[in-house]
Amino acid sequence: MKKINLKNILKKTFKKKKKKILKKNKSSTFKKKEKKKNLKIKAKKIKEQPIKENKTTKNISNKQSNFKIVRGVDQKPEIKKIKVQASEKKEYKIKDYVVYPKHGVGQITEFKKINIGGIDVEAYILKFEKDKASGMVPVNKQSHLRPLATINQVNKCISILKSKPKIKRSMWSRRAQEYEAKISSGKIYDLAEVVRDLNKGDDLMVDQSYSERQLFEKAYDRILIEFQTILDLSLEDTQKKLDKALKRNLETQSPKPIQKGEAAPDENLVEAVK
Repeated sequence: MKKINLKNILKKTFKKKKKKILKKNKSSTFKKKEKKKNLKIKAKKIKEQPIKENKTTKNISNKQSNFKIVRGVDQKPEIKKIKVQASEKKEYKIKDYVVYPKHGVGQITEFKKINIGGIDVEAYILKFEKDKASGMVPVNKQSHLRPLATINQVNKCISILKSKPKIKRSMWSRRAQEYEAKISSGKIYDLAEVVRDLNKGDDLMVDQSYSERQLFEKAYDRILIEFQTILDLSLEDTQKKLDKALKRNLETQSPKPIQKGEAAPDENLVEAVK
């Protein structure tokens, strides 16, 4: 019987295992090398192909052109500062009357170029006689201004003032917000509606809160000044027209009754005095 040598048996088994491991390692490294080669080939093909510019790529390129990238540690974009604001055609001239929604009727006194925060801005200078204040409106925001109403619009406003008020049954806080929005809109028809709805006339029995009276006076003054500038009348005459449409202060406007012993005034004399 032959003796079994354990050393030889162990050596043979270890050699077989080593061969298997080496084969696996060789195959894995070969596959990795092939992957790298394929990736390099694909990258070269992508570089060689021409890039088609879509709308998105154009927008990105335009945005990138607005600032320069500074190479550094943080790589912060350097934003280009605008020195001059984009200008528009002037719709209004000096000495024109315009309506600014927040303040009412104002007159353009000057046209200036002002530097605000390193930016040159073209602006209208407005003067508000009633508030004794002046304001500035850039030319780019002249859409917020509006010209004075026409005579046809004034006549329509008077017909609105003569009509019946339309009062909602909602809470006063909500109605007050609606009235305030109408006043701040600057539209002449909205102002007329606010004056009509909040008008109490000569009825002293009707209670009126402070906020209600304040909103009425604000809208009344705005429409009064605009009517005065359009009709070119005195403040008293325009106020009489408004009060007549609203049926206010009828006692002061009504003629005095003729007492006994006094002769009626001659119409010809009255016309001559006028």
